[in-house]
Amino acid sequence: MKKMGFGAKLASFFGFRKTLDEKFYEDLEDMLIEGDFGARNAYNISEMVQDKKPKTEEEFLGLVRSALDDKVKGVVLDPDPSKLSVYLVLGVNGVGKTTSIAKMATYYKNKNYRVVMAAADTFRAAAIDQLELHSQRTGVRIVRQNNGSDPGAVIYDAISSAQAKGDNLILCDTAGRMHNKENLMKELQKIDKIIRARVEPENYKKILVIDATTGQNAVSQAELFNQAIGLDALILTKYDSMAKGGAVAQIGIPVAFVGTGEHYEDIEVFDRDTFLSSLAGI
Repeated sequence: MKKMGFGAKLASFFGFRKTLDEKFYEDLEDMLIEGDFGARNAYNISEMVQDKKPKTEEEFLGLVRSALDDKVKGVVLDPDPSKLSVYLVLGVNGVGKTTSIAKMATYYKNKNYRVVMAAADTFRAAAIDQLELHSQRTGVRIVRQNNGSDPGAVIYDAISSAQAKGDNLILCDTAGRMHNKENLMKELQKIDKIIRARVEPENYKKILVIDATTGQNAVSQAELFNQAIGLDALILTKYDSMAKGGAVAQIGIPVAFVGTGEHYEDIEVFDRDTFLSSLAGI
């Protein structure tokens, strides 16, 4: 049986109630928390809707959407083709990080950028091999070293190589797991320092890949990576209208892309208005 998306639940939630009493707004708050909007957002949204006293389902859903308006942001990542840009792609193992890099490589290659992929997840041999395979299939050049190499050295080499060959975008894979979180974050901070020393700030972006279906786990991951090196954008994988979109509102970091399928072309620029309307059941 197909699960009902959050927006559909929200619409039916209003339709089942004969009176919008105190219990209705308490249940609304609980429903928003279960949808991974976070306790504070859930309370504020419920309070705002209660103050406006909606009389119809359309009015109710419109109020929820307007309450989310400043909590969901989109961003368009258009690298300057006259300069070298570096996009550091982050994420825990299993979220689709390496595949997302291949999709981004295809997207930017189709927009006539000269793209390079840097295999800096040297902690996991399979990650290097996987990116190598994506390189062969997409026709996008890869810079790699052996398993266990210094990730910072891989990215340093990728920048030097891109500068020498006139490339204008490097997509860097990174480790999603090490012996512990502290080691992982220290490694990412080291990589961050190397990139900042060689690339202009406006041409350097840190992008976190999250699984759109994981809800609260995605929120925790975003907090961890954001504290370590700061984030500029998100990529949502396994994205559809059924996803736990409330997590995006809770995270508050702009979304750049959404993964919509298994093929290299299955990546889209995030459409904020469509997402908000779907989330609010409109």
